[in-house]
Amino acid sequence: MNDYLAANRANWDDRAAAHATSPDYELQRFVEDPAHLSGVVRFDRRRLGDIAGLRAVHLQCHIGTDTVSLARLGARMTGLDFSSVSLQRARALAAATGTDVRFVESDVYGAVDALAGETFELVYTGIGALCWLPSITRWAAVVAELLEPGGRLFMREGHPMLWALDDEPHGEPRLAYSYFERPEPLVFDSPKTYVQTDTPIEHGLTYEWNHGLGEIVTALLDEGLTLTGLTEHDSVPWEALPGHMERDHTGEWRLRDRPERLAASYTLMATKPRRGAVRRGRGSAPAR
Repeated sequence: MNDYLAANRANWDDRAAAHATSPDYELQRFVEDPAHLSGVVRFDRRRLGDIAGLRAVHLQCHIGTDTVSLARLGARMTGLDFSSVSLQRARALAAATGTDVRFVESDVYGAVDALAGETFELVYTGIGALCWLPSITRWAAVVAELLEPGGRLFMREGHPMLWALDDEPHGEPRLAYSYFERPEPLVFDSPKTYVQTDTPIEHGLTYEWNHGLGEIVTALLDEGLTLTGLTEHDSVPWEALPGHMERDHTGEWRLRDRPERLAASYTLMATKPRRGAVRRGRGSAPAR
């Protein structure tokens, strides 16, 4: 395998430039409407609850639309991403909207060092993030280190069932890729991105991994976190299977034919126990 980070970073540098001018990311609406929130944050607004005043970090924040949205809900936000171009666009959005957000350049696995050991009350991860990481156990360890005792993880992600399907527009979607994490990456080379844009993607080579839902939950449990919520959804915020999905009134996309067949995304919540709380890890006896 080549240097996956370098290839993926080059791809996301290109995507950042394309996404910043895409109508799907609605950057101008953020500037014009101080109450506007990204579709991903709006979707989970009720589940997020009151986050006002929380010290929060958004891992893999991209161009900052979710990060700014969380700040608009009152969280004291730090955004982290490995793409310098993404962070340039994120800082520009924060400045244009008068939003106080700190942005830090680092890949996820280097987040603890990049943030100098700082801990947070909320760790947030948006959709389409985990597939760029080769090891879900390393990711869970980072999340656990970033959370202060009593802090919580909140994430919405594409479902591994969706990631296992091909996205060709012709014929019925078929199982084409592993549902489970594999050491070998899925290697793609495509000039496409997932939103409307006229900006070319010149660095199309990417390395990606799937992670089963059980693997994700188990990795978090093994780090001592407590699962507090897991909701599966039949929709995603982009047309993940072109030619097979339709957009609903909320802006989400779901299968046109019998959408209940596909778990397309999920929202997961977990907390880090406070000091002194009983932690049940691997091998612990069940409560009686």
